[in-house]
This record gives sequence, C-alpha cells and structure tokens, in this order.
Amino acid sequence: MVKVAHSLIWAFFAFCVLVVAAAGLRARWDFFLYANAMVSVEILVLALNHGRCPLTDLAAKFTSDRRENFDIYLPLWFAKNNKRIFGTILVLGEAFGLARWLG
Repeated sequence: MVKVAHSLIWAFFAFCVLVVAAAGLRARWDFFLYANAMVSVEILVLALNHGRCPLTDLAAKFTSDRRENFDIYLPLWFAKNNKRIFGTILVLGEAFGLARWLG
C-alpha cells in the first residue's frame, strides 16, 4: 500500500512540475502559480526530511530492499534520475515562465 500511495503522490507532483512548464509557455498564470505552490510544498517536505520522501522511510520498515525504486512503481533508471529529470524541468519551466511574466 505504501508503494501504491507513493506512486500516486509522485504522479501528482510530477504532473504539477509539468504544469509549471506548460503554464509558463502558455502564459496561464493561475495554473503557473497554483502548480508552483504545490511543488513548493513538496520541496519543503523533502528539504525537512533531508532530501528524502517520508514515504521512503515508511516503506523501508517493510523490506530490506534498498534499490532506488523499492518504494515506488518506477523503472530503476527513472527512479535513480527522478530528481535530476524533474528538477531540470522545474528550473527551466520556472525560468521561462518568470521571464515571460516579467517580459
């Protein structure tokens, strides 16, 4: 159940990151701001938990497996690079959106 919940929550926040980028491209500032707010909550939770999702710690209580995807339904290579992939999308989406808003 933890793995399912973690996967669903991940999908929601991954979607929010994509919305930041798409909303910036389309100048939909309402979506841009709402998605940024959601992603900011995620970043705060990760920051307060030393860069880890709290569900990872919970899932660790039920298995000795510690591969990057032991706690989520993602391919291993994707789980390993998840923060890098979505961090890049977020930074580019933020930069483009803010440049468009200010320009």
